[in-house]
Amino acid sequence: MTESYVAFLRAVNVGGRTVKMERLRALFAELGLADVRTYIQSGNVFFTTGRTDRAALTRRIERHLEDELGFAVPVMLRTVDEVAAVVEADPFAAVEVTPDVRLCVVFLSEPLPEDLEFPVRDPKGGWEILSATPGAAFTVFHLKNGRLSGDPAKSFPKSYAGQGTSRFFHTTVKILAAARKDQA
Repeated sequence: MTESYVAFLRAVNVGGRTVKMERLRALFAELGLADVRTYIQSGNVFFTTGRTDRAALTRRIERHLEDELGFAVPVMLRTVDEVAAVVEADPFAAVEVTPDVRLCVVFLSEPLPEDLEFPVRDPKGGWEILSATPGAAFTVFHLKNGRLSGDPAKSFPKSYAGQGTSRFFHTTVKILAAARKDQA
């Protein structure tokens, strides 16, 4: 059976690590992945594969990207159905959105520790993690002087061995729509 995936990449097109989307698509195709497409420049790759071992597939993609690009690129793989579940759950339904509020999904490589109590708030008021599933943390940022402040990942216990990559919730909705369009 073939599965449709979205690869959410961290550390692509930030901090001087520029990768053209054409090159990124070629790198995924070199791995034998099918129907490879990208969405916007922030490292969102759609593809299909018959491989069923997600952990092995993730490691294979990460190794290939690092070998070819010269820097580590953490990858959070989600099926299109898993991205749909995040969007359809509407984790921010109770949040009043104002011009100074940004809603973010942090796609996680590992579940957060079970003993983490939500909400987790920045002592300076820059953000709060409302809740999490095993694959995502739902964060509200409060802009200060028009800018995001703080890093909610720093609130994760030091024992947390995973990584994450953030997408604004409205971008996640658009990623899902583009991924579904590619399935049609």
